[in-house]
Amino acid sequence: MNMTHYMSLLMDNQPWNLIIFMAVPVICAELLTITEFFIIYNKIERGGIKTLNKIIGIFDGIYFTGIFIYLFINVIIPLTTNNGWHTWVDVIAVLSYLSGVVFLVPIALMELGILFKTKSSNDKLKIHFILISGFLIVAHIAMIFGMVNPQIISNMPGMKM
Repeated sequence: MNMTHYMSLLMDNQPWNLIIFMAVPVICAELLTITEFFIIYNKIERGGIKTLNKIIGIFDGIYFTGIFIYLFINVIIPLTTNNGWHTWVDVIAVLSYLSGVVFLVPIALMELGILFKTKSSNDKLKIHFILISGFLIVAHIAMIFGMVNPQIISNMPGMKM
């Protein structure tokens, strides 16, 4: 079966690529979301859950920045310069995944006290929730488009797995 580069990346070097590129960032994002719900519902200002949320936010933002840089250099540039994309579905899958950096980096910077310093804690909570929601949306778009067989979009007889 032919597949997008996104799916190929996750299937190669099993189980490590799946863990590195999918499990770690998405599980962290889900933990952020869960702790966010606890913080909002219980109006938590400090404590263990708030600390856990902060640590995960910083870690996931930095971790995903590393993924972004690595994949930009090793995937985006070579595929673009060599015209190696497997249809527009492939482009959407990979770019949706990498666009997660737009949402996770501000979370890390906010938790480190670099961004949104003058915002109230309530405003920061709203921004945090919007950012993590944005990441989950683009991650799921990447997963959906990544699972599409590009050959149903365009016949690509020479496409490698």
